[in-house]
Amino acid sequence: MSALIEQLAGELLEAERKRKPVAPITERFDTLTVVDSYHIQLEMVKRRLQEGQTIIGKKVGLTSKAMQNMLGVNEPDYGHLFDDMKVENGATVNIDSMISPKIEAEIGFILGEDLAGPNLTFLDVLMATKFVVPTIEIIDSRIEDWKIKLVDTVADNGSSSKVVGGDTYATLDQIDLRTNGMLLYKNQELIATGAGAAALGHPANAVAWLGNKLSEFDISLKAGELILPGALTAAVVVESGDHITAEFGAIGSVSVQFE
Repeated sequence: MSALIEQLAGELLEAERKRKPVAPITERFDTLTVVDSYHIQLEMVKRRLQEGQTIIGKKVGLTSKAMQNMLGVNEPDYGHLFDDMKVENGATVNIDSMISPKIEAEIGFILGEDLAGPNLTFLDVLMATKFVVPTIEIIDSRIEDWKIKLVDTVADNGSSSKVVGGDTYATLDQIDLRTNGMLLYKNQELIATGAGAAALGHPANAVAWLGNKLSEFDISLKAGELILPGALTAAVVVESGDHITAEFGAIGSVSVQFE
């Protein structure tokens, strides 16, 4: 199994570099488990670190019912965020640097202290949170035509690609994360609305789930990391020329341009 894990990790990394997707893993290896797929992801993480990249945070995906229904899964997934994924607020992203990108608007958490599961609760997360920040996650799939099941997206680092962070930071005494609203604009047109409750009832629940899931692999959440708790709406396809803005009320706004 270890040889297959190494093979698939190499395939996915190569697919990302060459921007040429691979056939769905689950269609080729139908006996792979979700645990196997996490080991594929961790093999990719190990290789990225060996190449000199650094981890700047982690992400939860598939926390909203909209996204779970879109992909036919019933639990979240997670991925790692690296320094080369970071995009400045308002910057322009080359759409040809990805295969088939989509965007998700999320309330990002910046931790003030480490968090290690198991048995983390959303209260533990709230107490450990230093700030929240408006974010747009740009997701992409190295699996052909987004034909993904849970094993495919977990192996593919949670379908992560880039993350755009806003310039404003809010403390939790300023907002109610559960009811905090989000307005998503594409080329100045309002295309979706959401609220923090879309992410497992409260974004901090998603971060707690992540900390507990990571503990199964002896990984913890670190102070200073950016943690993305999942999208507040279904993912939105983007093309060259699109301008995306997400407004999060008291938390602030964030935008990105695609060319």
